[in-house]
Amino acid sequence: MADAASAAERAHTHIRDAIVRGDFAPGTMLSENALAAELAMSRTPVRAALTRLQEEGWVCIYAQRGAQVQGLSPQEIRESAQLRHALETAGVLQSDAAGRAELADRMPENLAAQERALRSGDFAAFAEAAMAFHGAFVDLAGNSLMSATYARLRDRQRFSLTTHAGRISGDPDHVLADHRAVLDAAVAGDWVRFAELLDAHQRDSYGTGAPAL
Repeated sequence: MADAASAAERAHTHIRDAIVRGDFAPGTMLSENALAAELAMSRTPVRAALTRLQEEGWVCIYAQRGAQVQGLSPQEIRESAQLRHALETAGVLQSDAAGRAELADRMPENLAAQERALRSGDFAAFAEAAMAFHGAFVDLAGNSLMSATYARLRDRQRFSLTTHAGRISGDPDHVLADHRAVLDAAVAGDWVRFAELLDAHQRDSYGTGAPAL
């Protein structure tokens, strides 16, 4: 049983990661047989993984046909962005001077990594750096429940970034300027300005954002 559960978990992780990276685009039909062969396992754990992914909203299973990748709808992307906006803003609101000073010290390295990735066309590396960048604002609150909630949005955040990769990477200077401005507001402890800038940034990146403040 343990081996079966481990195989199902491995299959789930493999398929989910391929979806959020954009390797399996929305509309793609996934075959149990093909996935089982690729992962060198039986169809049983693959079927369990696909069932779990259907429950999570990433695929829709059709009898005798396979599983179709669903991705996220524009509404789901918007709702995810709104929740991340609320958590990041709350992190800045609840931050203290010491936490903001530490953020100011370590974020330039992250911004440099973002710039290197965008200039070299490595969008996957940019996505990793960008997710760490935004997650740092939530962590300012020192609230483990807030940080855990934000972490559960990671797959949706990556999918949103991948879906809008062309829009984001098409103007690296604008994206980096947005991030620097957002960081400056956070370091200053100006949560109102931070919320306004983050909302504008989300609208620029995804065509969506939080409700007007």
